[in-house]
Amino acid sequence: MTHQIDELIRRIKELQEELETEFKQKREEFQFVIEKKRIRFAEEVARQQRRLKTGLFRYLIEARPLNILTAPIIYAGFIPFMALDLFLFIYQAICFPVYGIPKVKRADYLIFDREDLPYLNIIEKFNCFYCSYGNGLAAYAREISARTEQYWCPIKHARRIKAAHDRYPRFFEFGDAESFSKGLERLRQELEKEREQGEERR
Repeated sequence: MTHQIDELIRRIKELQEELETEFKQKREEFQFVIEKKRIRFAEEVARQQRRLKTGLFRYLIEARPLNILTAPIIYAGFIPFMALDLFLFIYQAICFPVYGIPKVKRADYLIFDREDLPYLNIIEKFNCFYCSYGNGLAAYAREISARTEQYWCPIKHARRIKAAHDRYPRFFEFGDAESFSKGLERLRQELEKEREQGEERR
């Protein structure tokens, strides 16, 4: 069973590498480069994209009234998002060093680059910032939770779960008490090794 899981993980990594190659080809197609976390388009491409930009006045006039009315509810999410962000910072700072769990790098999950798109107006850019923050924060929280789960309770559920995190395939089968009691320390040591490798790379 472990061999099959290892083989599946290896194949997933290969597919991720293929996906990265596709992303690089898209960068070439749309003629942009990433310089110091900022996106730079070729001048001609940027000029063409600016021509497709919807002006602010036109954008507001053409907006559906219900979209405008529900916007305050959407943006109210900033408050719980920021509270969660602060909690995750404190949680990692206090608990992860005690358990020997490597800290999750926030900058790997919260990416804000859509403001560099010339075809978006200021409202669209703000909306993109908000979505990037919400989804990035959710992914960041998920990885923190996944590492915590690997340390404390790396047991698969009896029922199949949708979109399990990347660490889940290495967890122990539901009901396999022997594997859990023998292998828990091994999974904890894997986290410790990750932490040590991260410190060496710094």
